[in-house]
Amino acid sequence: MNKKTFIGFVVGIPLLVLLLIVIILVNEPEPGGISRGLAYKSAALLLTDRESCEKALADQKQEYFSEAEKNNWYVKYMSYLYGGGYLNPSEVPAKKETAEGFLTYKDAEELAEALVPGSGKDVKVGKKKKNKQISADAWWNLYDELKKSLDKEGNIKELDVLLYGTPTNVNGSLPWTAYTSQGNFQFEGISLDSYIDWELKLLVRGNEIIAMKEAVTDTVTYKNAWLTTGDGKTFIIHLGLVERSFPLEASLGEADNFANNVADVTLKKGSLQKVTLKKKKISGKVLAVKDDSIEVEGYGSLKLDKDFKVYRLYGQFEEKTLADILVGYDIQDFVVAHGKICAALLVREFDAKSIRVLLMNTNFQSIFHSSVTLSAVSGLTLTFGEEKVEIPAKAEVVIDTSDERLKDGRIVAAPLEKGDAITVNSINRSYGTPAYDGTIEIRKEGDGLLLINETYLEDYLTKVVPSEMPDSYEKEALKAQAVCARTYAYRQIQSNTYSKYGAHVDDSTRFQVYNNLPTAAKTQEAVRETYGKLLFYGDTPIEAFYFSTSCGHTTDGSVWGGNPSQFPYLDGTLMQDNKGVLNLSTNSDFDTFIKNKDYPAYDSSYPMYRWDTTVTNRQLEEEITEVGSILNITVTERGVGGIAKKIRVEGSDGVMTISGEGQVRAKMGNKYMVLNKKDGSVMKNFDSLPSAYIAIENQGVDDKNITTFHIYGGGFGHGVGMSQNGAQAMAKEGKSFEDILKFFYNGVEVREADQTKS
Repeated sequence: MNKKTFIGFVVGIPLLVLLLIVIILVNEPEPGGISRGLAYKSAALLLTDRESCEKALADQKQEYFSEAEKNNWYVKYMSYLYGGGYLNPSEVPAKKETAEGFLTYKDAEELAEALVPGSGKDVKVGKKKKNKQISADAWWNLYDELKKSLDKEGNIKELDVLLYGTPTNVNGSLPWTAYTSQGNFQFEGISLDSYIDWELKLLVRGNEIIAMKEAVTDTVTYKNAWLTTGDGKTFIIHLGLVERSFPLEASLGEADNFANNVADVTLKKGSLQKVTLKKKKISGKVLAVKDDSIEVEGYGSLKLDKDFKVYRLYGQFEEKTLADILVGYDIQDFVVAHGKICAALLVREFDAKSIRVLLMNTNFQSIFHSSVTLSAVSGLTLTFGEEKVEIPAKAEVVIDTSDERLKDGRIVAAPLEKGDAITVNSINRSYGTPAYDGTIEIRKEGDGLLLINETYLEDYLTKVVPSEMPDSYEKEALKAQAVCARTYAYRQIQSNTYSKYGAHVDDSTRFQVYNNLPTAAKTQEAVRETYGKLLFYGDTPIEAFYFSTSCGHTTDGSVWGGNPSQFPYLDGTLMQDNKGVLNLSTNSDFDTFIKNKDYPAYDSSYPMYRWDTTVTNRQLEEEITEVGSILNITVTERGVGGIAKKIRVEGSDGVMTISGEGQVRAKMGNKYMVLNKKDGSVMKNFDSLPSAYIAIENQGVDDKNITTFHIYGGGFGHGVGMSQNGAQAMAKEGKSFEDILKFFYNGVEVREADQTKS
């Protein structure tokens, strides 16, 4: 090679490489972008949730999109940003072409600046690229910075999920619905269909997916899935609401071996790889349900698998939750592997034959006891661990937190003779030292001892009814109370409020007062004569709320802030034979009604039918501290029957609103209050108003700058459901317990839980 050729070769190769690099850079495709619609959706979800965007769209006065486009998924998000001034419709037109086009650097800069002033500079827009599409990665990096300023409460979360369904493989699915191992989500504007049976990393707010951050792997294992057979050559995996059918390869075994079992199922790219069946089952009465464990009689406390599932197998198959496992019942099997519970199988509906009651200490101050003293006329059997000991007749046994017999966590006390009761000598109730049917379980917890009385529901009711309604009342009123109490207890057992302690309810006014007064023959007869009967609306036991005395009118189920349509049987009614509803929505109309002490109603002869009291601003300011010196108080919203739902309090330092029946009673009452009842008697030492059926009169300011308010009221209790004194008056008129119940609860039936509808 001559010198010239060599020099040309040496110089030419670098130039050629450089030329190739330039060509590659010039012709390199732009990195994947993001549509404006999806970017604007993600921006709106930085500010609020999807439901609020939908509400804002429904309420807005200005229509940004045309009639032809208003049903597109991105409309609510862009309209929210237009309405909030984050987007300018003259610069970002409300059109399909805008939403489906790519977000540019200029778009991103202007949106970031509108969301968080000063953040637009992070986009680093140059003149040459301001109208070019910004890459998806660049947008999400910017989004992470915006999130630091706009989502300090952590509403936006990153989740790892297994995606097992979208509308492409789920018949009858709602549009844009993703079925995942973490629940169901909406994914408007995002492409997910090709990622079924993948593990994904998602960014979500509420039940809306903002972005798929990462496709983690195409190999997934669905843990603790429920299997059933298909057509003989297939088997079905139940994943939440989704049923997936797979061919049963000969190498995996026979179809019958798969049916009705829990298994781990591994897929790769949607193809079946491995099925690991879990066939070991245990059963027994559930003694406690905690977040990470379940205590089963005979097996102790067992930890839950990380992917623990609950399946209802009777009736229509359904995936349930930990809260659906009822303590005190043996109605479920448990699938166990590697020493942990993998799944609970609910095999039959509970029969509500027994109830577990937490017994509170004297004066109902706490569910915890420092020590417990028990006895029984016939003597006691104490069971702890594998041991049993007998306590002689009438002898007392004392148990405290250091008792060695509690080393396994609990002691169960039962009377030696059937029908005997256990006396808890360490508790006092209104009638003295209480005794309980059934068994008493003593559990050791960090804060002390728990006492759980397990007893038949019907025996429980014989001690609830006299504690809730005087046994001197008419038999039909007591029977109505018994049905209400039974229905209420049925619902509370299902609610499982105290499941972590192994109980359903406590014995205080938070649920139903139990064994605070002695039972009597008449209340026992009322319970026995209504044995098993519940109140149903359709096929569902109702929320059988009741209270002491009405003001002449009951109210509906919205007084606690809920939607009244949830409780169609609690509609509120005038307390007269012909029922009906009075319009008492204005203060003037309600004032006239409540000041009439002789307005005819079933309850009108009872002292609490009408009452009044006075309070001063100084007294109220001990509880209402937010507005300075109180100047005036006005009822601004009334519900059915005139009950006060909202009150406006004006003060020297501002204005506040008190909402809800309970808050109105608590805030407007005080310890200095003297209530004047209809019969001329007074009631003291009661620091909450008897009801929220009130009219308020400002009586002016005295020379000491004290403002006095006169409150006219009526009734005692929340006013929802059955008035107990109203029921008594109706019973005196000869009405049956069913007549009484159907008066107070609209459209209900009285029948037993297992009785089919005729």
